[in-house]
Amino acid sequence: MGFDIPEPFVWDASFKVFYENLDDEHRNIFKALFDVSADQKSASALAALIDVTANHFSHEEGMMQKANYAGYPPHKKMHEDFLTKIRGLKAPLDDGTVHYAKDWLVNHIKTTDFKYKEKL
Repeated sequence: MGFDIPEPFVWDASFKVFYENLDDEHRNIFKALFDVSADQKSASALAALIDVTANHFSHEEGMMQKANYAGYPPHKKMHEDFLTKIRGLKAPLDDGTVHYAKDWLVNHIKTTDFKYKEKL
């Protein structure tokens, strides 16, 4: 997509959106995706990734709605598309699927999420 996937795959300050709760949730998604990457056969790691991602998206979308954020509709659609994709996965995951998820997360935060900085 655009931005490089960090190695090791961990959240760092370059991903800050400057809402502490959302930054913490992004850290949790990074951790969950790191865990999936470390054990691609783990159905429980995949379930945890889906759970933390869905919860974060719901919370982030709620903040957008409360702030009447203009970019909400396309942002929500991106969330829905990604959730549909990861909810359809079954362990074991292949390397390409893990790479896709990492790339999506990195680029979603640094492009789409960065657009709401100082607007929520």
